[in-house]
Amino acid sequence: MKSLRYVALAVCLSVASVGAHAQQFINILTGGTSGVYYPMGVALSQIYEKAIPNAKIAVQSTKASAENVNLVQAGRGELAFALADTVSAAWQGDEEAGFKTKLDKLRGIAGIYSNYIQIVASAESGIKTLADLKGKRVSVGAARSGTELNARAVLKAAGITYADLAKVEYLGFGESVELMKNRQLDATLQSAGLGVSSIRDLANSVPIVIIAVPESVVAKINDPAYIAGVIPAGTYEGQTQAVPTVTIPNVLVTNAAVSDAVAYEMTKSLFNHLPQLIAAHSAAKGIDPANGPKTPVPLHPGAIKYYKEVGLIK
Repeated sequence: MKSLRYVALAVCLSVASVGAHAQQFINILTGGTSGVYYPMGVALSQIYEKAIPNAKIAVQSTKASAENVNLVQAGRGELAFALADTVSAAWQGDEEAGFKTKLDKLRGIAGIYSNYIQIVASAESGIKTLADLKGKRVSVGAARSGTELNARAVLKAAGITYADLAKVEYLGFGESVELMKNRQLDATLQSAGLGVSSIRDLANSVPIVIIAVPESVVAKINDPAYIAGVIPAGTYEGQTQAVPTVTIPNVLVTNAAVSDAVAYEMTKSLFNHLPQLIAAHSAAKGIDPANGPKTPVPLHPGAIKYYKEVGLIK
């Protein structure tokens, strides 16, 4: 009888082991908690928990785009939010952008909403144009982050270098806003969806000015991912006029090793639950299924299966 109990125990352990291995882990890589990636990632995790059987979902706050693609390449994330220009640079192994080697395991899940370059100055700083940033204290995002790569591109097109600024801070959205509230910074450049909580917080605390990025400047940025756009009037407290700027699409990427079945479910569940994403953040209103297949890296076969099913690709 004792030997039979040992056999039964061994069988149970074996079954448990098989079950454990069968469990699918999905780590969703987002950004800072005061940005848009994070609340969107949390909403996606809630969607996936119901839609993907036997999945264990986690949401990780990160430094966003650049860190995210590196983590996906290393197999430490199954889904990541990132800016299209960062993903493109990673895929190409662009050393100037901080990628010493090509991140060849990246695969596309979906093109989603666009980020807007939002350059916000305190009203008391006297900054009204891009040229006025010279000699001022400016936060450009975490070093080598997607936001900072955007900052480099926009400032270069405007004929401004970091050396032209009185002080350059490499800070996340929330930290930048706190320094502006305390008069330790004059301006912050934030690449995010419209209505990002950090800028809403700032606008509700001190008078602000949103700095225009004219189409003439956008035209000088040598990257098709950068597209002229407009921040609508009323997006933030005290913003009475629409402000021209530049936009960059966001994409969701995964690792080539993720199974076709999981990649398919991640893609399908995303587009089948857009109202839930919009409820999490209004930036999700910019997600158009027609843009889903548009990513700077090859689509994952699981994503391709979904897009073929709904007739978005042949």
